[in-house]
Amino acid sequence: MTKIRPFTACRAANVLCVLALFCFSARPQVPKPAPSSKASTGATIPVQPAPEMTASDVEAFLDGMVPMQLQREDIAGAVIIVVKDGKILFSKGYGFADIKSRTPVSPSATLFRPGSISKTFTWTAVMQLIEQGKINLDADVNGYLDFQVPHTFGRPVTLRNLMTHTPGFEEVIKDLSVDRPDQLPTLQAFVAAHEPNQIYAPGTVPAYSNYGADLAGYIVQRVSGMPFERYIQKNIFGPLGMRHAAFVQPLPDSLKPIMSNGYNLASEDAKPFELVPPAPAPDGSMSVAGEDMAAFMIAHLQNGKYGDTRILQQQTAETMHARQFGMDPAVNAMTLGFYEESRTGLRIIGHGGDLSYFHSDMHLVLDKGFPTIVRAKANWTYVLHCGTSFSTDISRIQRPMRRRQESKQPILSRENTSPAGAHRRPS
Repeated sequence: MTKIRPFTACRAANVLCVLALFCFSARPQVPKPAPSSKASTGATIPVQPAPEMTASDVEAFLDGMVPMQLQREDIAGAVIIVVKDGKILFSKGYGFADIKSRTPVSPSATLFRPGSISKTFTWTAVMQLIEQGKINLDADVNGYLDFQVPHTFGRPVTLRNLMTHTPGFEEVIKDLSVDRPDQLPTLQAFVAAHEPNQIYAPGTVPAYSNYGADLAGYIVQRVSGMPFERYIQKNIFGPLGMRHAAFVQPLPDSLKPIMSNGYNLASEDAKPFELVPPAPAPDGSMSVAGEDMAAFMIAHLQNGKYGDTRILQQQTAETMHARQFGMDPAVNAMTLGFYEESRTGLRIIGHGGDLSYFHSDMHLVLDKGFPTIVRAKANWTYVLHCGTSFSTDISRIQRPMRRRQESKQPILSRENTSPAGAHRRPS
């Protein structure tokens, strides 16, 4: 699930510093033009293809930034995974999963809590059942429930509404965690007892809804005939080889030893494992290792295919990734479960997530040949989030590497060029 982050005044400065770094490194060297008295137009200018980005490129950049930020902002640890061309390009842990024992973060075997990134697994499960003809994306959800969601505005709520965060539900930021396992309600009890008010007509206003994802998870449970966590294990975790991943709370004994501690600050004591209602919580209770998340990202980047298996058919995945609901064609919108994050000419979808002591982001660059990133931190500090927003722009390292064989550009002569803008004579 995603929690509201406080605004920090330094945010813009940190982001601008990072972007300037990328822009500087991405700026091509332009030779000075030779003087010419004759205009030439339509000349062919050969452009040499830049080398492919390598793991060492990424590591050099991140090693120069992340350790400094962890120390400066009192962060316990982080993991960053970059995938490209169907495999892991870069995978590294920084800092500690347990400060007291000095246990380092392992990208393959340290569990983090990715919060609302859990929702993308729930939405993937929904798409699997749609693909099988067991769910209709545009049918009234009441047809799949054992209680009724009222038609407050005379319209039914659909799975499409839930997946695009347009069911019209209010969002209440309270009771996001409990202290003891016996306080965790079941998924069935939770969705029946915590139905929010509907304040917008379905399909009209984007309004983020944690409850909507839990409701979708309950529909997966009812339609599939198996507990939600077992469905995810059988149909997503298992096929993708995600051995270090679970929705259950508390964690099974086999995974408890590799769970990262949560910290408010690295200089403070570790916090207990956060229990997120319900049990399990389709909106945010997943625990997962970085390299296990890489398998999920690769599957989506390859339109459902991972190695020799598929979790979605290509057409289903393409439908899921396509733009679905936006307030204006000129701005990013919602897909079926992902946010559009497109920028710098690249099509990007993703999702973020927060619990009290963890923050994570996942960014899928759908353009072929470009890297895709997931990152997670072992404690929650907004300043670091600002400073490491480079993850959405890591493609800037690769941007000048777009291959172009040649370009035809007119070369303007001085005679055909007039000054532009406002000018004044110096005093």
